[in-house]
Amino acid sequence: MTDLDRLLDFAARSRVADGFGYLGPDGAVLPDRPLETWIVARMTHVFGLAHLLGRPGAEELARHGVATLTGGPLHDHRHGGWRSSTEDDAKAAYVHAFVVLAGSTARLAGLGDELLGEALAVWQERFWDDDAGLAVGEWDRSWSRLDGYRGANANMHGVEATLAAADAVEDPVLTERLRGQALRSVERVVHGWARERGWRLPEHFDASWTPQPEFNRDAPADPFRPFGVTVGHQFEWARLALHVRAVLVEPPAWLLADALDLFDAATTRGWAADGEDGFPYTLDWSDRPVVRARVHWVLCEAVAAAAVLHRVTGEARFAELADRWWAHGEARFADPLTGSWHHELTPTGEVATGTWVGQPDAYHLAQALLLRNSTVRGSLAAAVR
Repeated sequence: MTDLDRLLDFAARSRVADGFGYLGPDGAVLPDRPLETWIVARMTHVFGLAHLLGRPGAEELARHGVATLTGGPLHDHRHGGWRSSTEDDAKAAYVHAFVVLAGSTARLAGLGDELLGEALAVWQERFWDDDAGLAVGEWDRSWSRLDGYRGANANMHGVEATLAAADAVEDPVLTERLRGQALRSVERVVHGWARERGWRLPEHFDASWTPQPEFNRDAPADPFRPFGVTVGHQFEWARLALHVRAVLVEPPAWLLADALDLFDAATTRGWAADGEDGFPYTLDWSDRPVVRARVHWVLCEAVAAAAVLHRVTGEARFAELADRWWAHGEARFADPLTGSWHHELTPTGEVATGTWVGQPDAYHLAQALLLRNSTVRGSLAAAVR
């Protein structure tokens, strides 16, 4: 049985009547958690990828996710779009980006067009700000009030989602427009803000897109909006720049140059920044560790970025880093009882819960496994297919 087989067996345990639930430390659904759209969408995407790979049983699970997202309690049949959870009516860009991703993978896997059609329409109408070249953050349920917060995290996943949608739609004009939007976002965040700050990527902004470097200083371990520099996001943005580069006929030279600089900054400043092996979750603006916990998705994104850089450049150092970091993950994070990885550890390797409780989903680990051996396309689904 392969690592991916074990992970997919683990992921299948998340199936509940109305989608997929949040998995706890023993690999069982936590009964006290609400149904959360980001979990359902990410698991639907993972099972869609598994179906593309011919995994037995994956098609039924992916269809279950699509049915939940189109007709279940998370979908707002009155106002359109998706509630963040069954206990949270907010309409968030972060959440909707994953619904677009799930719909795109479903479309490429032959599971229908309905989810992608609605999700992409909502993204374009409600979240994409063409003047800014970025997506806004969060609306109330009726789309009548837009919150003033703007974030790089939602835009990062927006880039991933729009690249996937561009691969899935059949209209060449729409494909070109979506890829252009992804390029604009990467240019503003990476070639603009991150480069101007010595490859320290700001995460938080106000409504005028002015960086807010002190945001959440009093809540630095927030799982979605932490204070300071998030090492794993720098790896993700570096990799996404390469996915954008892969789909453009004449990509600007800065896409590769910036990906290399952002990757190298995350590597040299992040690895063992506090003297212990691994990447801390966050650094401050002077490159000192803030949240020292080792979070599994950070290592997954480091592996994925290194693997993609090796594919693009052919440089052996990236393959060596990907292999070394993967071995570190297998030695430290792998949980033989569940088949997944622990989501958070202390700097010395004990299971921790400062940011993440349990092992919520399979998205980051599944993508790292697949990206280690995939060609570089706009989306992972297109590469797998």
